[in-house]
Amino acid sequence: MTALIRESRQGDIAVWTLDRADRLNAVPDLGDGDAFAAACERANADPSLRCIVLTGAGRAFSAGGDLKAMRDRRDLFEGSGLAIRERYRRVVHRIMRSLYGLELPLIAAVNGPAMGLGCDIAGLADLRVASDRASFGVPFLKLGIVPGDGGAWLLPRNVGYVRAAEMLFTGKVLDADTALAWGLVNAVTPHDGLMAEAMRLAQEVASRPPHALRLTKALLRQGRDATFDQILEQSAAIQALAHLSADHAEGVAAVIEKRAGVFRGE
Repeated sequence: MTALIRESRQGDIAVWTLDRADRLNAVPDLGDGDAFAAACERANADPSLRCIVLTGAGRAFSAGGDLKAMRDRRDLFEGSGLAIRERYRRVVHRIMRSLYGLELPLIAAVNGPAMGLGCDIAGLADLRVASDRASFGVPFLKLGIVPGDGGAWLLPRNVGYVRAAEMLFTGKVLDADTALAWGLVNAVTPHDGLMAEAMRLAQEVASRPPHALRLTKALLRQGRDATFDQILEQSAAIQALAHLSADHAEGVAAVIEKRAGVFRGE
């Protein structure tokens, strides 16, 4: 088993690369839950970090589960049903919970196939840019299994119920242009320009006030399940603090003076 996430840094932007190109970035090995949790915890605790770009090494974003491990009933899939359930909770669900709990904006630069768990990992990103070589699918039923990673909750929120049902029930694979038409990605770009476009978007996001950026993401996440009245109350409480920040004063001054704001997280 090889380490999954290769991390690099470009100023206030982190780049995370799923780094198992020889296995099409298959996930999860048993240590992958810990790897994602540690990476997300470090990111959340780093006030100098403003945005993360997630991509895959080689020709795939992530092919999802390792079919040979499924066939051989080893690693995640070894033992009794209770044992497998517990590993899903400790490994697969830890990956998904960690990414969902990421406080910073996450941009997925989908460089190739994103299948099964790989598709749902990409689906947890706040923004998604696809190479024209990317494809998306959730072929769990073709394998006689269900979306065990929370995809039945996530996918309808990304593409709507009927399209999520079509993808799950038929195993249909979307090419990049269809994914764009269905709202699964924000943009499609030529393959060789993917990372440049993802970094351009990340730099635009990272230019915003860092505390307000994280808090806005939190409100978006909470808005998926909270009532309108609950979000109004949370928004008022957060907004009151934001109005007292130096970044707010800088933002107002920048607009009045017709210049770009310089936000320091103060």
